[in-house]
Amino acid sequence: MTGPAVAAVRRAVRGFLDTVEVPAELCVAVSGGADSLALAEATVYVGHHRGHRVRALVVDHGLQDGSAKIARDAAAAAMSLGVDEAEVRRVDVTGSGGPEAAARKARYGALTGHDLVLLGHTLDDQAETVLLGLGRGSGPRSLAGMRPHDPPWGRPLLAVPRATTRAACAELGVEPWEDPHNAETRFTRVRLRTEVLPLLEDVLNGGVAAALARTAAQLREDNEALDTMADMIFTRAGGSEGLDVGVLTAEPATIRRRVIRRWLLQSGVRELTDAHLRAVDGLVARWRGQGGVWLPGNLEARRAHGRLCVISQPTTRGE
Repeated sequence: MTGPAVAAVRRAVRGFLDTVEVPAELCVAVSGGADSLALAEATVYVGHHRGHRVRALVVDHGLQDGSAKIARDAAAAAMSLGVDEAEVRRVDVTGSGGPEAAARKARYGALTGHDLVLLGHTLDDQAETVLLGLGRGSGPRSLAGMRPHDPPWGRPLLAVPRATTRAACAELGVEPWEDPHNAETRFTRVRLRTEVLPLLEDVLNGGVAAALARTAAQLREDNEALDTMADMIFTRAGGSEGLDVGVLTAEPATIRRRVIRRWLLQSGVRELTDAHLRAVDGLVARWRGQGGVWLPGNLEARRAHGRLCVISQPTTRGE
């Protein structure tokens, strides 16, 4: 007999799959933790009833002793829950941004190449993401948190608390792996999880994680509406010679900056910050004949003849 937690996870997966185009093979990222194991079981249950194969993808980051065995055990646990295939992929974690960012980049890189990969992010993960964005002043896109469907990634459990996935594993008789990194307070997310969120729950009398997740959902809806409007303006203002300043000037700042952001990204600007974006917007909203705005990648945004354009500047000697 299915317990209430298992039923809740299955219901979340079923509801998610009802809203997306589902490929013949469903892939699930499995770490061996409670979230991913509960997700794997629910995906098998729902997917097999709908005629889909289910493959578990396990990433071995190689960051701790015995990582290969941990990955094999996670694959074995997924097989015991009924997946049709479990594959371990070893990655090298390198790069800038700290160990968390480097591991995340390596993990996502290892999981690419599939039409749909389900990830076990829960309501609690969403709340942590929103708090991180709030603390860093990252703007509405960051505060909107993770999207349930951001192809090829699917996150069916964003409305499911972490406690429910743990309870689901208990109902299934599965012992999840506890990542020791989840207890290391040198990681920002661990401190949010173990210190900040519990304090907020205490001070605000509970329900904080769910409230943050609701806030993220509301902001995503607003962002999608504003992005749709910005796309229409981009079509009117865009062209081979850049953006028409006259079209941009007539729009509210929030729409205008979204148009400029899309244009800059399409023009090859990387690592675009809010400061960059507002500086380029100043060429429209605060035009006094000023010079261009330098951007990452030896690029420069300029205003000339009523249009914004991006030009490439030669790399200076020594750079």
